[in-house]
Amino acid sequence: MNTFSQVSSLKLSALTDDVLRMKAPSIFAEHAHESRSERYTYIPTAEILAGMRREGFIPVNAIQSRSRIPGKAAFTKHQIRFNYEGADTRLLKVGDSVPQLVLTNSHDGTSTYQLDLGLFRLICLNGMMVADKQFSTFKVPHKGDILRNVIEGSYSVISQTEQLAERVEQFSQVRLTHQEQALFATEALRLRFDTPEGEQTPVTAEQALRPRRSQDAGDTLWLTLNRVQESVIRGGQRYTTPAHRTEEGRYVAPKRMTTREVQGIDQGNSLNRALWRLAEGMRELKAAA
Repeated sequence: MNTFSQVSSLKLSALTDDVLRMKAPSIFAEHAHESRSERYTYIPTAEILAGMRREGFIPVNAIQSRSRIPGKAAFTKHQIRFNYEGADTRLLKVGDSVPQLVLTNSHDGTSTYQLDLGLFRLICLNGMMVADKQFSTFKVPHKGDILRNVIEGSYSVISQTEQLAERVEQFSQVRLTHQEQALFATEALRLRFDTPEGEQTPVTAEQALRPRRSQDAGDTLWLTLNRVQESVIRGGQRYTTPAHRTEEGRYVAPKRMTTREVQGIDQGNSLNRALWRLAEGMRELKAAA
């Protein structure tokens, strides 16, 4: 199977500034948060965004963190996903996904400009973050020639697409037994719910492995990763809390619940990277065996 191919007809919708402003208004902050010192070089993400567009990086999604601190919401962490459609390269497809550049920044000191390699899965419209020793994260501090450094970093990150396709191909060739799939899902759920080893997670491995569409059915590591990633990030699984008594002795009856979608930038990034590393670890174990 060739997972690295040209997709000239594939176009995910480019977002206008008006749409981006609704999704993540802190992109357009007019100055840095008052907590920043004079050493902080303020370059608005909107200016970086304009420069990225000129280079062929097209914004296709954006999110913003929430803040409980009064006055910080307009400066908080935000994340933009870009497709690369530059004139000097092809628009590429990796298996059933499109490689993306993921830019994270804030204007309140909680983040540098950070560039990561991501994947956007066309089947489920779900975003993934790539993280193992082969793929580097590029960080640009808020000083110096920020725009030039971000552009250079963007090309450095997106140039890893061919290596990414090779990794996806390897994941697609690894077949897992049902027990191995359950082990992978169990570890992923522990990460999602921060459950200590030996304790039961609210959602079972079988629920996390359940395909949401026919294209997801299969025993490869790639399909297992995608099913589990969508389950832990998107949520939607039903479970019942156990009956218990509080410290005061009050009886609490079982309650039907549904897992929520992960919406926070930090939690989403952390989970995505951990899941990719989990898949990489499984690949290495299978290769050694």
